[in-house]
Amino acid sequence: MNIFFEESGSFKAGTILSQQAESYQVELPGGRRSKIKGRDVLLRFEAPTPTEFMHQAEALGEEIDLPFLWECATDEEFAFAALATEYFGDNASAVQQAALVLRLHGAPVYFRRRGRGQYQRAPQEQLQAALAGLARKQQQIELQAQYQAELVAHRLPDALRGKELQLLFKADKNTIEWKALDAAAAALGTTHAKVLLACGGIASPRALHEAGFLFEYFPRGTAFPPIEEPPQPGIELPLADVAAFSIDDVTTTEIDDALSVQALADGRLRIGIHIAAPGLGIVRGDPIDAIARERMSTVYVPGDKITMLPDAVVDAYTLKEGAPRPALSLYVIVDATSYDVIATETRAELVPIATNLRHNELDDIVTAEALAAGTGDYPHKEQIACLWPLAQALYGKRQAAREGYGLKPEVQNKTDYSFYVDGERVTILPRRRGAPLDLIVAEMAILANSTWGRLLAECGVPGIYRAQRAYGVNRTRMQTTPAPHEGLGVEQYAWSTSPLRRYVDLVNQWQLLACVQYGVTAKLAAPFKPKDADLYATVSNFEAAHAAYAEHQGRMERFWCLRWLQQENKRQIQASVLKGDLVRLNDIPLTVIVPGLGVQARGTQVLLDILSVDDVTLDVSCRLSQVLGEGAALPTETSDDETDESGGIDEGAENGDGSQDGQGDVADAGRDFAEGGETESGDNENDAMASRGDGTGG
Repeated sequence: MNIFFEESGSFKAGTILSQQAESYQVELPGGRRSKIKGRDVLLRFEAPTPTEFMHQAEALGEEIDLPFLWECATDEEFAFAALATEYFGDNASAVQQAALVLRLHGAPVYFRRRGRGQYQRAPQEQLQAALAGLARKQQQIELQAQYQAELVAHRLPDALRGKELQLLFKADKNTIEWKALDAAAAALGTTHAKVLLACGGIASPRALHEAGFLFEYFPRGTAFPPIEEPPQPGIELPLADVAAFSIDDVTTTEIDDALSVQALADGRLRIGIHIAAPGLGIVRGDPIDAIARERMSTVYVPGDKITMLPDAVVDAYTLKEGAPRPALSLYVIVDATSYDVIATETRAELVPIATNLRHNELDDIVTAEALAAGTGDYPHKEQIACLWPLAQALYGKRQAAREGYGLKPEVQNKTDYSFYVDGERVTILPRRRGAPLDLIVAEMAILANSTWGRLLAECGVPGIYRAQRAYGVNRTRMQTTPAPHEGLGVEQYAWSTSPLRRYVDLVNQWQLLACVQYGVTAKLAAPFKPKDADLYATVSNFEAAHAAYAEHQGRMERFWCLRWLQQENKRQIQASVLKGDLVRLNDIPLTVIVPGLGVQARGTQVLLDILSVDDVTLDVSCRLSQVLGEGAALPTETSDDETDESGGIDEGAENGDGSQDGQGDVADAGRDFAEGGETESGDNENDAMASRGDGTGG
């Protein structure tokens, strides 16, 4: 004897082996045995076999007309056997009855289960609504299949146009558009982004990376709201008796720093460090401040930038040559022999800008050897000749302070890189860190930021400081009270030299202007009072934006490095071993993993075969071709921009920095100050990759 029964929500057939009271020992097809309670048994039958019985019942059940079956049923609850009699006749076989059960149970839209073998047909209104829903769902399935087929064929469905970024970066995974894209990517064995690139939904890999950042951080676009005339200084400014000059990259437009040198009669020098002063016109809480506070910083990537301030405001306050410009000036009196700082003074004034010097025109001319010999012909030669030994003296004093904190001297033999993008072609040029012009502007910026940090502290005015411990987790931090920056070797350090492109510098400039105007009572008149909660929020918001912009910069610099490998058709390239399988290419600031590199000493030169470059995933595949031997040794002491707290190399090394401790802030100060800081990155000290000219990277 065989039985047809229900077990765990499904229907099965088996052969009775034994019966005890209301329980059956049943053998199922395949040999498994199961104990079945009598209440779960729906039918008994002699033939056919359980396996054939189920096959026949399932096949017959598919032929049952559900709408007609629904018409045959009553509104009242019924047993399946009763409906089988109505549908098949009085002599309905066990197979027919089982087929009916399977059909009833598999059609919850038409019939509701009310117990073992008991059902009730759905009310007509509910049935019609459910059928309409099923029809819509079927239409969606068919539409999704159509979208998927088009995507697989590298055609973009009209329904996906305009939704590409939403699908990639903020997708609703319940939509048929995303399901179709996901299915197409799975069918093609690739990523969603590559599917859309192949279909033309995304114009290019470059557009993909740029659009992803803009979609998240500038969802309303990068255009500024309409503004009236740029705000003018709210006070009358005296005219400075200097002829200042700036030193920047050729592409820099946000020139927010300049220098001047005057020889005094008593054998002393009066060094002027002049910083653009938008804080004289922008007021906390005004529309321009709201714009700057929302953006927090200018975003710089190779070939592009998104400025913190509207162009009209930048044009009104940038230190371009040819006219006096509003500036906050730090005058430093130094001994012309020992280069000791004797006195400092801070003023708000109009500063005549004589010349905007450019690195690409001077770096090969203004060398240490040329300065020592007095050779070369270039603007402001005498002033630069005075600043060079001063910068060296300031650098030496900072190194002594670093040693006092237990740190080794900064590494000056590193190479920074500038990216110049023309259309889809990139030029990547190296620039040695620590060159005369680089060191001059770096030391002047550090001097200004540390001096002004002390001025804020002396006046009791809160500011935004960067502090760093020599060792430990979270070494570098931003805070509203002064503390040593041990990596730089200064007692305090407040970013103040880039107010056109960094919001914390603008905040500090407001505070400094209050100190200049009100002196010891400045804390009563400064825009931000002690313990102002808004100042803490500014620090937090800036750090978040700064990190996001730095990540985007690093991603785009890596993209252009990969593009350079492609355009130069590089099949082999030389690299230096960093750690383990990680190497840094010698020609461009790019790190790659080389599987099977083996144990090599840090700094070992290797020749790599470039196998493939993927500018969508930003991956490069390479293999070791030859070990060339030991090269110029890399520094044995690494900082956070190359090694994370656990000792592993991280992405900071991609920028070719390898800077030690405060070296990142040194580089930041230098290129920030010298070139308008046209890129930014995090500090760890990852500011070593910061601040190039417009459209450049590092």
